Amino acid sequence: MIDLRSDTVTRPTQAMLNAMIQAETGDDVYGDDPTVNKLEAEAARLSGKAAALFLPTGTQANLVALLCHCQRGEEYIVGQLAHNYKYEAGGAAVLGSIQPQPIAAAADGTLPLDVVAQYIKPDDVHFAITRLLSLENTHNGKVLPVEYLQQAWTFTRERNLALHIDGARIFNAAVALQVPLEALARYSDTLTICLSKGLGTPVGSLLCGSEEFIRRARRWRKMTGGGMRQAGILAAAGLYALEHNVARLKDDHDNAAWLAEALRDIGVDVTRCDTNMVFLRLPEAQVTTLGPWMQERGILISPGAITRLVTHLDVNREALQQLVSQWQAFLATQ
Repeated sequence: MIDLRSDTVTRPTQAMLNAMIQAETGDDVYGDDPTVNKLEAEAARLSGKAAALFLPTGTQANLVALLCHCQRGEEYIVGQLAHNYKYEAGGAAVLGSIQPQPIAAAADGTLPLDVVAQYIKPDDVHFAITRLLSLENTHNGKVLPVEYLQQAWTFTRERNLALHIDGARIFNAAVALQVPLEALARYSDTLTICLSKGLGTPVGSLLCGSEEFIRRARRWRKMTGGGMRQAGILAAAGLYALEHNVARLKDDHDNAAWLAEALRDIGVDVTRCDTNMVFLRLPEAQVTTLGPWMQERGILISPGAITRLVTHLDVNREALQQLVSQWQAFLATQ
């Protein structure tokens, strides 16, 4: 199947599987899995942070970060469509008694700082205490400008807030801007990195921050069920991905740009293309028919009024050409 539903659908390559099979392991809860330790050290080095923690999922990594930053009855300011507000089952509120304060993002994916300022609560017993600004980079494929990150960093320093970045696809941002990860991560107290999206591993995310923060995060990881034993098998995939699958994200971006243009050429209403994501608008009559048509022809997409197509390492240009050809055939039946 040609699967464009997300970049989470990638499968490990044979070379990655070989690295996993050969991984040296220990018991990570005791801290003696050498491959996990190596992965965490490499993530800390790349992000410019003092320490890092390997977790099973990005949702848990974001939850643990929020649990470390905020106590019960405190709040974080976050985008209305941000993953760690909308798509993580309300974990911060349900499990941490942490109040989210969502605000609408600007067209470029940033949270306008003048708007953020309006939602910082005064020191008053009526209000939750505002502790954290949480950003997402990339946000729906959009790369946050470095200038904005600098401004957000200064803004949070002046207002005694911490700054967390949900960096599930932050390597896409770094590759798009042609800068090292540290050049973006420096404007945050903490950040998460997902290994199982564009980087192609089967599972895993990283949380990066100060040594003291990661020490507390390790306890929260255990409490929320994320303590793993011979996790080096999974960490080996992460190490392989960081070495081999970062620079190649540019191929995904180039393929997305090609796909956007090719779909426009056959009359599809492509609204935008950012990094590895193509967004398009479907006529109402096609929302329910396009998906089954494509699936019968070996192509998986998730049609909606606004449809997202995501390129990744398991979809090459030839596969995208097949998609465009089948789409053109579909349009001929309408």
